[in-house]
Amino acid sequence: MANALIRRLEAYVRLSADDRKALLLAAGEGIRTFDARRDLMREGDEPRVVNLILSGWACRYKTLPDGRRQIVALFVPGDLCDPHIYILKRMDHNVGAITPVTAAQVGRDSFERLISERPRIVQALWWHELVVTAIQREWTLNIGQRTAYERMAHLMVEMFLRLQTVGMAEGNSIEWPLTQLDLADATGLTPVHVNRTLQAMRRDGLIELAGRRLTILDMAALKSTAMFNPEYLHLEHEGAHLDANE
Repeated sequence: MANALIRRLEAYVRLSADDRKALLLAAGEGIRTFDARRDLMREGDEPRVVNLILSGWACRYKTLPDGRRQIVALFVPGDLCDPHIYILKRMDHNVGAITPVTAAQVGRDSFERLISERPRIVQALWWHELVVTAIQREWTLNIGQRTAYERMAHLMVEMFLRLQTVGMAEGNSIEWPLTQLDLADATGLTPVHVNRTLQAMRRDGLIELAGRRLTILDMAALKSTAMFNPEYLHLEHEGAHLDANE
């Protein structure tokens, strides 16, 4: 499961065998499991560990006092939930499991030792965080400018590519555990609007949703609908000049 992190980081730079070994060692630390719909970390908690998602889906979310929720990020295997979160005195957001989740909780000392001894990993993490920020910008654009249909199409393509990068796509199909309420909270729509949008996408022959799996029937049309430009994911090994020596 920890290989997902290596595949994620090697989408940006190439790591040495020793770098990979160090990551596998860190990913074996403090492994915990969380039931679906349980929080890994809560707003107000003192963050002491870096969470690495090994299996399952999780999300970063904020809530209003009346209980309304906004999902501001999705995490899948290989994702780090804020690599330097432990610098904060208190959490200013929540991280919750959407499905059952297995996470490595890497302690501050271990994480700081990893980045002090492995400069190539530091460079890879810079890329990782730049991509996280780019994804956040794209999500803001989705909510501010794209229609409901375009938002849903964009989210589906993004998650497909992110899962494909870590070897978790089967053909044009991926796991899709998001409920209509999750999708509403991630896209700024109502559950009713989400339902109508998904029905329209099915009628148009773009997708198939069955058994918690999403199959993209026409990838080119879905990308065109979303006006999807994959450059913000930076998956073209752009850090080639940072390649490690074997």
